[in-house]
Amino acid sequence: MYAAIGKPLTFAEFLAWDDGSGRNFELIDGVPVPLSEPNANHEDLIQRLCSYLEAHSLEFNLPLVSRQSKQIRLQTEPGEKEKSRKADIVIFAQEEWQRMKGSSSSAAAYIPPPGIIEIVSTNWKDDYLIKLAEYEELGVYEYWIVDYGAYGGVRYIGSPKQPTITIYQLENSEYLPSKVFRGQDRVESKLFPHLSLTAIQIFEMSQ
Repeated sequence: MYAAIGKPLTFAEFLAWDDGSGRNFELIDGVPVPLSEPNANHEDLIQRLCSYLEAHSLEFNLPLVSRQSKQIRLQTEPGEKEKSRKADIVIFAQEEWQRMKGSSSSAAAYIPPPGIIEIVSTNWKDDYLIKLAEYEELGVYEYWIVDYGAYGGVRYIGSPKQPTITIYQLENSEYLPSKVFRGQDRVESKLFPHLSLTAIQIFEMSQ
């Protein structure tokens, strides 16, 4: 279902647009498209992981700011209608976040953020295929796919299926082969080099 609009919206127009329904949207080819609302487990994991990473950045003086449910402006060609994603967690550069604090514009990823985290739900192909390609093209340095419910295909999380965290890191404009973490594996992140969380500790944030 698409929202009724008079003409395609730019990213800036979309951020200021409101249909009054209270729903969340993404911008697809200039048209706002409503999103399904996350379940409670999904919501808890987003909130707790985002809070943990924000506190971790402060503790280790990392120049990063973690925020949940923020719009990301996707890469488009000149003349192409604009697009966005509303990511579960966006890791902003501290400098960019401070710049936005001095602006009246909506807080969003106008430029490629250092990191993005998506929590997988039943539409898992979006995270493992479509968003992976979009974030690679955009130039997002580190992309996490947190599959706490083992929704993904066997080719991504193995058989038998089990909760899995997959992390992609950008090198020469391409994502390197992914790193996969399960159970008691310590999650390895170049954005957060001091991280001591295991995969299962992240999954338990949904409980």
